[in-house]
Amino acid sequence: MTDSPAPTDEPKPRAAAFGFVFTTSLMNAISFGIMIPILPNLIEQFAGGDTASASQWATLFGATWGAMQFVSGPILGMLSDRFGRRPVILVSIFGLFVDFLFMAFAPTLAWLYLGRILNGMTAATFSTTNAYVADITPPEKRARNFGLLGSAFGFGFMIGPSIGGVLGEISLRTPFIAAAALCAINWVYGFIVLPESLPPEKRVKVFDWRRANPLGSLIFLHQRRDLLGLATVGFLFQLAHTVLPAVFVLYAGYRYHWSPITFGMAFMASGACMIFVQVVLVTPVVKAVGERGAVLLGASFGTIAFIIYGFASQPWMYLADTPIFALIGLLQPGLMGLMSRRVGPSHQGQLQGANQSLQGIASITGPMLFGLTFAWSIRNDASLHLPGLAILLAAGLLVLALLLGLRVARPVTPMAPEAVPAQ
Repeated sequence: MTDSPAPTDEPKPRAAAFGFVFTTSLMNAISFGIMIPILPNLIEQFAGGDTASASQWATLFGATWGAMQFVSGPILGMLSDRFGRRPVILVSIFGLFVDFLFMAFAPTLAWLYLGRILNGMTAATFSTTNAYVADITPPEKRARNFGLLGSAFGFGFMIGPSIGGVLGEISLRTPFIAAAALCAINWVYGFIVLPESLPPEKRVKVFDWRRANPLGSLIFLHQRRDLLGLATVGFLFQLAHTVLPAVFVLYAGYRYHWSPITFGMAFMASGACMIFVQVVLVTPVVKAVGERGAVLLGASFGTIAFIIYGFASQPWMYLADTPIFALIGLLQPGLMGLMSRRVGPSHQGQLQGANQSLQGIASITGPMLFGLTFAWSIRNDASLHLPGLAILLAAGLLVLALLLGLRVARPVTPMAPEAVPAQ
């Protein structure tokens, strides 16, 4: 009788914690969505209306943010393994809050740039929330919860640009003030409600700077069975996925002459399909074919969709391909489920930090790779006539991810023992 309340009480903090980390991930996704229509215009305003100069600054902003992710991701991952997930998540939310304030009140481009540096240094939300989910979720259910977290991108892709567009009609600063207020509310809620997911006895005992750097994170991946191969699959996926934010607007405008309203509808359709896949399909697909099957299916459908995108000569072809492309969303939850099984609780943060570091590399190299490819293809359009070359290049990267996944995405039934003991 005295022990009976324990089982009924346990799910409650877990449910509240997952709801909070989902909200945090959604906030990050919305913030990204808000910046799609607003940040370039704000930069252009600072640049005195010079579009070419604004484009250069926007490229610098993106590359710097990716570089900060590359450097700070492993550090924040190790900090979450040493001191717990809760403080790192709260610091990340606070960093996003400060970044929005910089955007809202920055008097010069230099101050705006400083805000992006700060956000890049503290934006460990997705990696740390993934580690949090791994802490509170049984291994066989992690792919489902990773999929639910991934749906935050879809919601953000639908909600963010709409918020930015509506509030941006008032002022280019108003969307960032609203986002800062939401972050402040989110931080207060997290400070009061969010429980810690990593108990002290499961934390690493010493913060090791040798591991808390990009090189150390790569060594960490290499030292554990299959992790480096799986991380490479994830990197190829992230790199291929950067093609759409890098060239989508320019590509569709060049080939289909879309209006801003059409772009908005395309964003909403893509977000809705992504949400459906992450919320509805991930769980039954993983149950039917396993996490490995989800990875291979996601890479296969992504490849097919990119090929269709690249050759789509009419806008209806591009739009009809959107549901197929959304199935690429099966890849990441399955991959994260496989990777999280291969390390123990005390190294989930380091694993996610290493993944974030690789994502930082993709964020730096992807826009340059695909942007230059797209520019070359339209300069030679008279002879080549292949404006979708950059998207076809992304399809090729997913083919590599599929072939590698066939070899390294082996299922693990119990959690595998860690290849290298905790230090």
